Amino acid sequence: MEDIFGGIKFMNLKKIIAASTAFAAILILAGCGKSTQSNNTGNGKYAKTQTLNWTENTALATADISKATDTLSFDVLMNTQEGLYRLDKNGTPKGALATKTTITDNGKHYTFDLRKGVKWTNGDPVTAKDFVYSWQRTVAPKTASQDAFYFFQVKNAEAINSGKKPVSSLGIKADGNYKLEVTLTKPVTYFKKLLAWPLFFPINQNAVNKFGEKYGTASKYTVSDGPFKLTKWSGTSKSWTLAKNDSYWDKKAVHLNKINELVSEDTTTSYNLFTAKKTDATLLSGQQVKNNQHNPNFVKRLPTATTRLDLNQNKVKAFKNFNIRRAFSLAINRSQLTKNVLQDGSVPLKGFVPAKMGNNPKTGEAFDKEAYVKDAVSYNLNQAKTLLKKGYKQTGVKQLHVTLLTSDTDSSKDAAEFIQADLQKLPGVKIQVQSIPFVQLISKQADKNYQTTVQTWQSVFADPINFLDVFEKGSSYNTSGYNSSKYDTLLDQSENKFGNQPEKRWSNLVEAEKTLMNDQGTIPLYQVAKSQLLRKNVKNVVYNPAGVPYDWKTTYIAK
Repeated sequence: MEDIFGGIKFMNLKKIIAASTAFAAILILAGCGKSTQSNNTGNGKYAKTQTLNWTENTALATADISKATDTLSFDVLMNTQEGLYRLDKNGTPKGALATKTTITDNGKHYTFDLRKGVKWTNGDPVTAKDFVYSWQRTVAPKTASQDAFYFFQVKNAEAINSGKKPVSSLGIKADGNYKLEVTLTKPVTYFKKLLAWPLFFPINQNAVNKFGEKYGTASKYTVSDGPFKLTKWSGTSKSWTLAKNDSYWDKKAVHLNKINELVSEDTTTSYNLFTAKKTDATLLSGQQVKNNQHNPNFVKRLPTATTRLDLNQNKVKAFKNFNIRRAFSLAINRSQLTKNVLQDGSVPLKGFVPAKMGNNPKTGEAFDKEAYVKDAVSYNLNQAKTLLKKGYKQTGVKQLHVTLLTSDTDSSKDAAEFIQADLQKLPGVKIQVQSIPFVQLISKQADKNYQTTVQTWQSVFADPINFLDVFEKGSSYNTSGYNSSKYDTLLDQSENKFGNQPEKRWSNLVEAEKTLMNDQGTIPLYQVAKSQLLRKNVKNVVYNPAGVPYDWKTTYIAK
């Protein structure tokens, strides 16, 4: 695989950089070794020092709820902010700022009684108006939020986002300081789960007015109402701290005094830090997973996170041809990719929607099995060559030289190198790999500034729609140019016509997935495993495989 230094593998330089990173990391974490004592020091099960040292493999992109798009940003927001609900260890929404919820009008009207006496870290009270401001800000066209479409089930949200109605017409209003009313356009069975996602949390308007465009770009430009507050983040730094928020309404349930987070794109570095007891967790890749199967700290996770290959039809006209898209898919041996390259427990996908995203309400069959289109995710190099030849003839193209854009993490680069090799077995195909930092990658993908790219997607809640609406017409995440009126109609009916008819809704979603796969609208690769070492004395980590993964509100370090 080509290296970011211009195509030559500077192995010695890489070793020096890795060693330097590890040394710097040790210094950072060593400096965090002393912490204030937890309120639970006197309790026999709690360690004296309640500090969690954590590693991430990508940098933090933003702390602005309206502008976050990636899992890590939402993870930080989940732990520093508070909304109407939080998910418990079973993924069930439980009241947080909402003390009472009343649902009327056949599931289209919600009234929330809010918790009183809750404060932002700047001293302002948290009120219903903060929710109104947050939701209006996210759907406003000038904010350009990629996630605004998640609000489209709220009355007038879609019209507001397209500039057809004023933000004041959004179906949310404050009835005094502690009563919030929300009007939907249709019944939404998973609405409470959405409300437990940071995108639907409140935002302090005074802070946004004070910091302007800088809001959420560094820890000093943020305020919090959650269990922790973000500190020591410059906006570009590869380390930050989540410090216990002493003004949090439920601070008695919070045991950790701080969480030190350090970015290490190289799992060898983070693994060495864990072994040296400088960190409490590390992701594992490849051989590390095999070597640690019997490690008492080993935790295998298979979140509903996927990796796919998108072919940008707007940048490369040949990708508008079905036979070329299908040829690219058939040329990739997903089994070899997961077993021989990644070696981390990741599994080949059966379609765009991964496993654990729901079951048929009548038969109980899993969605990924019922919607399986074998040809869309199979490996058949001979058939791929035949289809590519046919596609070349149909388009008048004789060769395809394109760039594959991917992240600079170890696993991403390994996967891209494998994909490059497989695709170059096709006649006339040459792939140049470009690996860049994750924050830059998601920016280029959002701007549709790529020819081919490896995209990742992590669901917010366990329902197939949370994947399928990515490729709906008008979706800000549909950056590759896929367009199908049949697909759009199926999704529109499932959400707007069959909201209270689960079997019909399910049938439409299955058909939509099959349509996407029969069109080869995207090329599914694998469901991403996140196996890790997590020190045994780290207790009560609430892990959500189908949404924002880590909630540390009740986590503690045991003796």
